Amino acid sequence: MTLAWSPVTGLRRALAPREAESRWNPVHWWRKSLAIQLLASMLLALFGSLTFGLYICWDEYKGAIQTAARTELHSRSAAVARLMEVTTPALRDELARVNSTQYTRFWITPGVTPDLGTWVDDAFARFHVPLRDLLDDGAEDASAAPEVHPVLGPGATSALFREDARWNTPTAEASGDVPTQGRYLDYAEKDGAGVIIPLGNGQALNVAFYKRIAPTIWATPLPLTLGLTAALVALVGAFTARRIARPLRQLTTAAESLGRGEAGPPLCECGPDDIRRTAEAFNRMQERLHRFVEDRTRMLAAISHDLRTPLTTLRLRAELVEDANLQGRMLSTIDEMQAMADATLALIRQETTAEATRTIDLCALVESTCADLAELGHDVTFEACERLPYRCRPDGLRRAVRNLVENAARYAGGAHVRLVTTRTSVEIVVDDDGPGIPPDKLDEVFAPFYRLEGSRSRETGGAGLGLSIARAIARQHGGDITLRRRAPGLSAAVTLPL
Repeated sequence: MTLAWSPVTGLRRALAPREAESRWNPVHWWRKSLAIQLLASMLLALFGSLTFGLYICWDEYKGAIQTAARTELHSRSAAVARLMEVTTPALRDELARVNSTQYTRFWITPGVTPDLGTWVDDAFARFHVPLRDLLDDGAEDASAAPEVHPVLGPGATSALFREDARWNTPTAEASGDVPTQGRYLDYAEKDGAGVIIPLGNGQALNVAFYKRIAPTIWATPLPLTLGLTAALVALVGAFTARRIARPLRQLTTAAESLGRGEAGPPLCECGPDDIRRTAEAFNRMQERLHRFVEDRTRMLAAISHDLRTPLTTLRLRAELVEDANLQGRMLSTIDEMQAMADATLALIRQETTAEATRTIDLCALVESTCADLAELGHDVTFEACERLPYRCRPDGLRRAVRNLVENAARYAGGAHVRLVTTRTSVEIVVDDDGPGIPPDKLDEVFAPFYRLEGSRSRETGGAGLGLSIARAIARQHGGDITLRRRAPGLSAAVTLPL
């Protein structure tokens, strides 16, 4: 079981296994976060464009590397060949040995035309000797030579060099200034190249080059470079996405507060034009709604207050009526009108009261309300539950619960109250075993001044505003009240969002 904290209600609640699993589902985060969608789209576009471009240019890139390597090889071979032309034959072997590098080998052979396979095997044997051993030349301290990584991988055989071995005729640009009588060859699937340059005295200079080029783009440092670029783009994109998403989160919080009836401060009208205009429109809407509610409440309060004067006048005139029976009926009607006016004023005061929103223990609030009604002689029971922190306007919510429980106790003889917590809401359920309400009346009973009992007697019912007030309070908290038939009785549920 996983616990989650609700920033709106301040409620720590248990998450169902399916919900806890969805929190780590990539699809869940993709749908939930605009910042993640924006960042993922940027990275996808970056990876797609770079990968496609490198894939198209890879062959050209590989060919350019091979051409550059051969041009360098031919130029160096020509330079060493000119040096050997002016050197005594006895020094040529030593000069060839010291000119060898990590990826090239120089050696002298008789100037006959060699067999291709034999020459390639000879080149492989020379690369098989590490450069440190080749340059050491019997020195006592072999460790003084530089440590160089081997060119050939472990387990390499001469078959590696024989792959796609053939004589070659390079372009004029790649051949450099090698003598025209020189011969060229490729081997190891063009990862290796060779040059044979004839010298005086029937000898030939042999030069072999081998450096394995990665077969695919993923075997090169390019993916690492792409990853570092993506990381930098991700940092910049995350900062930009947060700047875009922050005003939207503030708008969501403000809209949620407005829906719960909380008077929040105006949104900051800043940022890009689109976001700024959205904030301005929300602030204007919030101002108009508050002004509409205030005007309506002020008008109803004035009407209800002004009714007191004609009602008082009617009462005085009724006192002058000599017929006692008629006088009683007139006073009863005036009392009923007076009760309706008082109830309307009470409803208006409830809507205009700016009660602060705070976090309370919802279980304790409902339990204390039930206990107060039980002390007054009502048959009310409460099903104990664990502590349930909830952010609300406690006085209004207590009044809504009290109205429902009083109705159940008065018209059904008793009430059983319990709290039910779901994944997205908490319900205050009031059950009774009374006669219930006809199905076609389940929604009408919430209308102001509506009563199922039609006598309008104050002894058998109130003014008919109890359920209206309770539903208004529930909707001010972003919830609602629903009535469901039971067998027997009725179930009234105050549903509040988490």
